[in-house]
Amino acid sequence: MAELTARRPLVRLRPGTRGAVLAASVLAAAILACLLVPLVWPLDESAVALNQINQPPSWAHPAGTDDLGRDVAHRTLYGLRVSLLVGAVAALVAALIGGAVGAIAGTVGGWTDRILMRIVDTVAALPHLLLGIFIVAMLRPSLGAVILSIGLTHWLSTARIVRAELLSLRTRPFIDAAVSGGASRWRVYTRHLLPHVLPRMALATTLMVPHAVWHETALSFLGLGLPPHLASLGNMINDGQRSLLTGAWWASLTPGAAIVVVTLAVAALAAHWRDRLDPRVRAELQL
Repeated sequence: MAELTARRPLVRLRPGTRGAVLAASVLAAAILACLLVPLVWPLDESAVALNQINQPPSWAHPAGTDDLGRDVAHRTLYGLRVSLLVGAVAALVAALIGGAVGAIAGTVGGWTDRILMRIVDTVAALPHLLLGIFIVAMLRPSLGAVILSIGLTHWLSTARIVRAELLSLRTRPFIDAAVSGGASRWRVYTRHLLPHVLPRMALATTLMVPHAVWHETALSFLGLGLPPHLASLGNMINDGQRSLLTGAWWASLTPGAAIVVVTLAVAALAAHWRDRLDPRVRAELQL
């Protein structure tokens, strides 16, 4: 009787999906906090409180204050908004560039394919951070310059994936059947090739977001990213290193922990998505 009345769980998760659910919950909570913080806790970028400099964590300031008396938790939420925005937009820019290059190389073939792939190999041989610094140095440090810098240095993997997928699809029997049936080139691209390429391209874009966030943080930490007065995670870590000399470790710990937790959550979701794809493409999409 007890067995009959025992309640069964409404949702039974597979062992492999528990980490993905946890990562999705963390990421959803971070995004929700970033969306709601301007409404419930507005930030004045120029506001300082010199009587509260380097205060340790307390009920009034859960993550302490920095060397200008600003609440670290407050600024971390705003910095996370900026980092996620830069990461998502930069990943999209990189995906568009890489998708266009890969589509041309995989469709045209011949010398065009060889030249484009040699360009990809050449750019891949350059250190991404140094190339990003060079691009930002040529422009005025701003949000657009950082996004452009990341987009121009992170499109290589997407180009390779799109090219490889198109080269593989062109030899499939259903493509030959569509061409033999009188399908136009446009119909073959839009109805047969594009639906197979877009999931891989979307996954490559998702995998690119953590790298874009780390790249933006590194540029801001070096003083070549966003303007210093803006609440960016890289700027906060850069400011917090001065407080470390006085023992105020919390000024760098909170923004650093936010970067690690959120980017690991995005990477875990992307890895779960990758594992659900065909095993043939998993090696191409390794983190």
